[in-house]
Amino acid sequence: MIKDNLIMLRKLNGYSQEQVAEKIDISRQAYAKWESGATIPDLNKATLIAKLYGVSLDSLVSTQEIEGLGTLPPAPVGKNIWGSVNLGERGQIVIPKQAREKLGLEIGDRLIILSDEVGVALLPAEAFEKQIEDLKRRLEN
Repeated sequence: MIKDNLIMLRKLNGYSQEQVAEKIDISRQAYAKWESGATIPDLNKATLIAKLYGVSLDSLVSTQEIEGLGTLPPAPVGKNIWGSVNLGERGQIVIPKQAREKLGLEIGDRLIILSDEVGVALLPAEAFEKQIEDLKRRLEN
């Protein structure tokens, strides 16, 4: 629910209720009612809050739960959390249908797998290769 997201986002950003209320031009009491679930923000105020935290309006008003983790904070604009997958015995994973549809992934598409110390990312091979070519051109000039 929106009240859970308001609390999480405020705490993640280190704001007090008073600071958030000031930034969106309302009273602290009105904001506190949103966090308690007694009332909800109107569309204009919800839009201001979403902009303040850099999240989409949709992710502000909906919650996502992942088994074992509980409710997740809204993802920043342009970022998505698709849920969890299990690694198969041969190292295979199934990309959730919603993610495949959103990203336009189809059977047979080539993906590049990248990683850092924390995890892995998959990129469409064509997009990755284009970025590498663009980088090479910039380095040549």
